[in-house]
Amino acid sequence: MTTAGVDRVLSGARAGGDAVLTLIRPRPGWRWPDVAELWRYRELLGFLVWRDVKARYKQTVMGAAWAVIQPVGTMVVFSVVFGKFAGIPSDGVPYPVFVYAGLLPWLLLANSVSQAGLSLVTHANLVSKVYFPRLFIPAASIGVGLVDFALSFVVYMGILIWYAHWPGPGVLLLPVLLLLTVVTALGVGLLLAGLTVIYRDFRHAIPFLVQVWLYLSPVVYPVALVPPAYRWIMWLNPMTGIIGGFRSALLDQPLEAGGLAAAAGMAVLLLIAGVASFGRCERRFADVV
Repeated sequence: MTTAGVDRVLSGARAGGDAVLTLIRPRPGWRWPDVAELWRYRELLGFLVWRDVKARYKQTVMGAAWAVIQPVGTMVVFSVVFGKFAGIPSDGVPYPVFVYAGLLPWLLLANSVSQAGLSLVTHANLVSKVYFPRLFIPAASIGVGLVDFALSFVVYMGILIWYAHWPGPGVLLLPVLLLLTVVTALGVGLLLAGLTVIYRDFRHAIPFLVQVWLYLSPVVYPVALVPPAYRWIMWLNPMTGIIGGFRSALLDQPLEAGGLAAAAGMAVLLLIAGVASFGRCERRFADVV
């Protein structure tokens, strides 16, 4: 049907007082997402987040406690292996306090990216049957990660009280650091979500990529442990600056402003790349999903 023909159908429907026919066609080339459309569907995003939260903890023995078991269990293992056996330094604070501060943003990113990367394949029935901004499906995975982050953060406050270690004024930066983590996770999640639909072997690569990213990020070790000649490579990883910022805010340590600025720049670049890749792949979702 030509564009003119579509216009006549729409005009006739409005004149007769009947429901308006909306014709959805792929947009040529790449365009930035329609912000007005995203705002109109904002309630749907909240519904998708709530649905994923309920689906995650439905028919489980421990329920929402799994959001606490994962960071606490990881902290214990890392503290024994890297803190006690390997003797990795922890910037003058107890190793459990040090490593948990790094796990807070890391687990938010890792869980969000893993779920967002597979979200379109998991919800293939929604993609092929009804129209809504497809970007909301991987974005909902970020919302689920934020719920887990809130629960694990409460546990961390208890750990700080146990070790009598109090945050300093830098704690006011936490909303900014959390936003940078979300932007990074959303950018990478959108990139992987689109590629996973087109190239199904990406679903097997995502866990491996996340695991490699863990050891390239200063979660279990401080940045000072990296030789100065290679430290600039660490700053290309946005999680380096973000994790350092979390430790500065929660452990009252000096803030590496340059690293945080580098993290912000890389996070924005990843978001742009993720949205661009998602937009180019979106036209083929319903055909190949």
